[in-house]
Amino acid sequence: MVWNVSYWSKVIQRILYVVFILLGLYIGIKLSVFYMPFLVAFIISLIIEPAIKFIMKKTKLSRRASSIIIFIIVSLLILGTLTWLIITIFSEASSLLQGINDYFDKAYIQFDNLISSFNFDKIHLSDEILQVVQSSTGEILQTVSGWLKNTLTSLINLVTSIPSIAICIGITVIALYFICVDKIYILDQIEHHLPRVWVKKIGIHLKDLIQTLGGYLKAEVSLVFISFIISLIGLYILQFVGFNVKYPLLMALAIGFVDALPILGSGTFMIPWAIICAINGDINLGIAIIVLLVIMSIVRQLLEPKLVSKNIGVHPIFTLIAMYTGFKLIGIIGLLVGPIVLIIFKNIFANLIDRGVFKTIFDRK
Repeated sequence: MVWNVSYWSKVIQRILYVVFILLGLYIGIKLSVFYMPFLVAFIISLIIEPAIKFIMKKTKLSRRASSIIIFIIVSLLILGTLTWLIITIFSEASSLLQGINDYFDKAYIQFDNLISSFNFDKIHLSDEILQVVQSSTGEILQTVSGWLKNTLTSLINLVTSIPSIAICIGITVIALYFICVDKIYILDQIEHHLPRVWVKKIGIHLKDLIQTLGGYLKAEVSLVFISFIISLIGLYILQFVGFNVKYPLLMALAIGFVDALPILGSGTFMIPWAIICAINGDINLGIAIIVLLVIMSIVRQLLEPKLVSKNIGVHPIFTLIAMYTGFKLIGIIGLLVGPIVLIIFKNIFANLIDRGVFKTIFDRK
């Protein structure tokens, strides 16, 4: 057997290239989490950049003056919204946590009554099987109840950790100010301290990444935000007119979270909620929730073609795998992070994927 040194050296180089990029992405994600306030400030600065340019164009003001005007408006909106969210989330989560056992006890009683009213003699089910079904249902409800309690407790702990939140918000606001006002200086400094080759390669990848991932995230965040606002307003209206909607903000947050998940959608949460309401005897609320879902779906269908310019080119099965992998690695938030990381991988390794990963690495050409 002849050992082809040239061939295997190329294979090792290609493998090391992939490994180093993956390692760089891993470190980049870790750093993004560690420096989250600065990342949030950077994302907000990208969102408000068109407004700054609009003020500069219409008023002929300098960038600094235009940035300060938009910064003050955005900061007041953010701080006001956060204050309302923290107070409302704490109130609703505490109330739900206190009464959660009663809700699941009622659910178990409803299920038990449903089994008791059903004629199982026609399908010849033994008493042992019925006992297994009932005990399994009880265990599932207990598991869901425990998970929901832990989630609500974590949410309350997060909301009540005022010093940490205040520090993060303060750093985010200050960082946003400097990024908006001194954007050109910051970009010049980054370019000055990096090698030209790095700047060129990073610029190419960053441009492509902003076009694909940035466009996708902008469209999805816009659609999810619109769904959240519609559901929040709709639930508060239902509560105002007398429907039994006890936790409109928490329900709207849950709807928004599920709506943000690829493949799934707001119906994944709202349809079961409507069915449970109907089973509990509140048919009117169940119908109202379905009507709200229909309104949200219509608005989304009208806006989605305008916001989403093109498909990201990822098959749903791979998106589902990415969601599951993210969930197993970092929990619920991984359902959102997984598809985003998948898009980043697809963008960086686009040429490798198009030519075939293993074919490119081990090809003798």
